[in-house]
Amino acid sequence: MSRVGVIVGIVVLSAVLSACAPTGAPVEDPPPLPAGTLVDYQLGQPYPPADGVGIVVRDRTAAPADGLYSICYVNAFQTQPGESDQWPEGTLLERDGEPVIDPDWPDERIVDTSTDENRRQIVRLVSAWIRGCAASGFRAVEFDNLDTFTRTDGALTIEDNLAVAEALVVVAHGAGLAAGQKNAAEFAADLRDAAGFDFAVAEECAAYGECATYTEVYGTQVIDIEYTDRLPRPFTSLCADEDTPAVTVLRDRGLSAPGAAEYAFETCTPG
Repeated sequence: MSRVGVIVGIVVLSAVLSACAPTGAPVEDPPPLPAGTLVDYQLGQPYPPADGVGIVVRDRTAAPADGLYSICYVNAFQTQPGESDQWPEGTLLERDGEPVIDPDWPDERIVDTSTDENRRQIVRLVSAWIRGCAASGFRAVEFDNLDTFTRTDGALTIEDNLAVAEALVVVAHGAGLAAGQKNAAEFAADLRDAAGFDFAVAEECAAYGECATYTEVYGTQVIDIEYTDRLPRPFTSLCADEDTPAVTVLRDRGLSAPGAAEYAFETCTPG
């Protein structure tokens, strides 16, 4: 489907979700990612950021980093491990009576965005998490697994997920938060144009050769996380590449805290 067709489809579907949008006026200019600072990605465990770090990403169940631009991680299209029972009945995708699981994350079930009623329930649940992020003091929110429709053999469509994404962005803006696309590089233009995302958080865009795909859409509003077990070349060389986002961090795959044997943290020097 063309980008025009996708956007037209989202306009129609988003009308169904209007009742889930916040009643207050949306924020016209949500807070952008601060320039000239470093980022740390702390989904594994929160800990005091290193000197010079100005952006910290933490899970929605954690507190934001005091005094820094904190981004709240929300897994909006799959369940977190052990949290399947938090989702309303019927909103988790099944095939032949069996749960549909992300093949790379066997303890995460895929959320079923295929019906109007499911989309309403999903937006209602995730909206509460978003507003909780804002109340805790986060400045932005990132939504993970926007591309679940690519892992369902046609059970879900891009229109289904983008309709939910657009509604969630409206809620985030209404709560005073910037809204971030997580991964899904090939859909970046649609996600920004149809859903209204403000920035992108990319994992391993250098390893997969996708960094320019994000920066062509979001410019400087891109965060990249590379991992020590899959570096395509030395990190200093990667940072010198003009396609690599200025806000890039190298972490260990488990996102461990300082003191752990596997802990790794290195950043590209902001220009």
